[in-house]
Amino acid sequence: TIYAGMASGGVWKTTNAGTTWEPIFDDHPATVGDLAVARWNHDVVWVGTGERNSLRSNSWGDGLYKSTDGGRNWSHMGLTETREIGRIAIHPTDSSVVYVAALGHLWGPNPERGVYKTTDGGESWERVLFVDDTTGFVDLKMDPSNPDVLYA
Repeated sequence: TIYAGMASGGVWKTTNAGTTWEPIFDDHPATVGDLAVARWNHDVVWVGTGERNSLRSNSWGDGLYKSTDGGRNWSHMGLTETREIGRIAIHPTDSSVVYVAALGHLWGPNPERGVYKTTDGGESWERVLFVDDTTGFVDLKMDPSNPDVLYA
């Protein structure tokens, strides 16, 4: 199974190595900034909304969505006011631990910028990194030898 997300093209899924693709996020009007799939359960898919570029044609999002059934159903998981999700990083051995890089409103101050973490699969979020209300985060990388270390 392969998933692909495009800024204004939604999320698509193939189960036959790309011969055919199925749209699985069309019921949601938000643009896509990133998507992540749990390493050990490919039915767990996260979508961060809002384009992560800062061009004038940018469209903002409304937070995070999660599917636990391969994209058939989606649940909104919060972080609505972050506007643009740049990256989602799922812990490699515990898919209930997820980190999110949030850009915030691109053209003005926003206290919702930062790096967020959940340890309960998205039911609650803690901001674990904040610089100020004009500094957002576009990317995260998890240290492959120690997934508790992240680079933002």
